[in-house]
Amino acid sequence: MLRLKTLKSTAIVAGLIIAGTFGFVSSSSAKEITIRIASGHPPTVVYAGLMKNFFQPEVVKAVKAKTGHTVKFIEGYSGSIVKVFDTFEGVQNGVVDIGGFCFCFEASKLPMHAFQIMLPFGTMDPVQSVAIANSVYKQFPSLEKRFHKYNQKLLARVGDGGYNLGTNFPWKDLSELKGRKILGAGLNLNWMKQAGIGIIPVTDGLPGWYEKIKTGLAEGGIMFPSAWGKTFGLWEVGEYYTEIGFGSITWHALTVNKRFWEKLPPEVRPVIEEVAARFELKTGSANKVGYEKDMAWLRANINVNDLPESVRLKWAQGLKDWPQQHANALEKKGFPAKAILNATLDAAEKVGYKWPVRYVVK
Repeated sequence: MLRLKTLKSTAIVAGLIIAGTFGFVSSSSAKEITIRIASGHPPTVVYAGLMKNFFQPEVVKAVKAKTGHTVKFIEGYSGSIVKVFDTFEGVQNGVVDIGGFCFCFEASKLPMHAFQIMLPFGTMDPVQSVAIANSVYKQFPSLEKRFHKYNQKLLARVGDGGYNLGTNFPWKDLSELKGRKILGAGLNLNWMKQAGIGIIPVTDGLPGWYEKIKTGLAEGGIMFPSAWGKTFGLWEVGEYYTEIGFGSITWHALTVNKRFWEKLPPEVRPVIEEVAARFELKTGSANKVGYEKDMAWLRANINVNDLPESVRLKWAQGLKDWPQQHANALEKKGFPAKAILNATLDAAEKVGYKWPVRYVVK
């Protein structure tokens, strides 16, 4: 339910005074808008931190300046309102108004949205990753419309830092990973299952990784360097981090409850959309800068393994048939998987990326 409180005013001025691109609301009709915003992840995770420290203050400032309304956020980070596994449903059901989450936990409801995961060893540049995702969404409006089915509107796509492999044991060759229990989430489990290496995939939400590695239920995980470092402290239980370059994946999102959105004053919606567009770009640029800083921190504190390109190529070659197989399965369910994957391959090349193995999806 939308919570609006009319502010006191000494003057009664009717109507809307148009100012610039957006309208400016007179003081007598200005509202206080309360927005519940949440993520299962803590603000120490890059995208959640940007929700709290960029998206929120920018919305407050822009809405006030362009409409005269005021915005108050009620925060629910670190799983205090919704956990990582149920943020999507929390937005859908109106438990929160805006939520940030990973598509990795919504494989049945959003089967096509993790399309970059279906093409491993893509670009490690988060700015390029966000641009690639943006291009594909523009070509396939069904991706954005899918959220409407679950009472949500997509506000922004969210890019991640590049994925590598952290472990509690050293390794140099793929043969040394055979029989090892490695954590992942959603479709990136297939990077292990389908590669023919003999890895035992283990799944859990990121907040549970530390304990799993500490107790021996897992021996490592596919993760970007910020989480392996200070954010989740995984370096304490896994002192080896291998820069193999699985890719920077844009597979998180910021969505808003559709009923809540439609009850917002109409002049407020485009202001929030404009801030969300800047937030989306910020997830790419912030992760790009952060990746270098996080890698430098890891190099100073644990063992960082730089693999020869041949090892990365060998893993990629082991996965060369998986995109086609996965696309075939999705096509049988009625999704345009082949077209979307080919659009992703093309979009990556248009931003200057060269695939180690150029996947063929027919």
